[in-house]
Amino acid sequence: MSEKTLEYFIYAFSHLHRDMKKGGAPHKPILLLSLLHEYEIGRIEANRIYITPELTHSFSVYWNSLVETDHSIGFALPFYHLSNEKGNWWRLLANPGCEIWLENKGSMKSFGNLTAAVSHAELDLNLTSLLLKKETRQLLREVLLTTYFPNSKNLPEYREDGYVSGLRDEIVEESPAEYKAKILDLKTRLDPETYQVEVYNRGTVFRREVVKIYDQTCCISGLRVSAIFTITMVDACHIVPFATNFDNSLTNGIALCPNLHRAFDRGLITVGDDYRVMLSSAFTENKSSPFSFQQINGQQLTLPSNERFHPSLEGFAWHRKHTFKV
Repeated sequence: MSEKTLEYFIYAFSHLHRDMKKGGAPHKPILLLSLLHEYEIGRIEANRIYITPELTHSFSVYWNSLVETDHSIGFALPFYHLSNEKGNWWRLLANPGCEIWLENKGSMKSFGNLTAAVSHAELDLNLTSLLLKKETRQLLREVLLTTYFPNSKNLPEYREDGYVSGLRDEIVEESPAEYKAKILDLKTRLDPETYQVEVYNRGTVFRREVVKIYDQTCCISGLRVSAIFTITMVDACHIVPFATNFDNSLTNGIALCPNLHRAFDRGLITVGDDYRVMLSSAFTENKSSPFSFQQINGQQLTLPSNERFHPSLEGFAWHRKHTFKV
């Protein structure tokens, strides 16, 4: 890595484009400090930056430690607006069909819109190389602190506080009623943006845990892909939608490959009390296709080895009544 490259990013980090009201918006520096932390502990090892519970929580920790102005905390705007920095070293990749959203800055003000539209950010490879090295990470960290938080002589030590593992414990251990009560309490106490972040983080942990208990295998088709890089071909599917009953318990989830997930959500398939697949009569298909849904009619679900996490029959009953197309 050349000295000129390092000098370039020292300049870029110390000359971030910010709203200068109230002494200057701290959002971009806080996000970059959070990013440095995630590289430091090895949770990020490449140039793709996904919106994860760990990253959003690091953002919150650094915000509470360093920001002394009365700016409102917000993750969405810096994640989006870093793409406007000179040099194109932070590039946003849209989710399929959401490309036009990224052209409308106004639509990216909320965290919900950001996560709906953006798949991830992609860093310049030269910057990634700097972030992967301890010496240059420390240098860039000092640049951010000196430039934007001069009253903080040293970055407070950040010890992992069990936030994400705590979310996992709630999903695994608490009853649906207890979990719903907690979500409703959060909704009354948190501002809308922070509440959106909290719901997103809990949904992410739910998806991780459901895929894990099904061994990354679609419980209907048996599809499972193993690779030396991080990839999964199954989704975590809520049986009863989260928006209906705020239920992220593992018994309200099943692992499905994307086409079956979509069919389940749209009521083309459902599951009976015997854990067998039922097909709707409200659609037609090419039955000669080796991929037709007809071949899974009556298929027995492959359930988690731990009976405690078997999907809820009450949830499937709800799905048959309210979603399934008869």
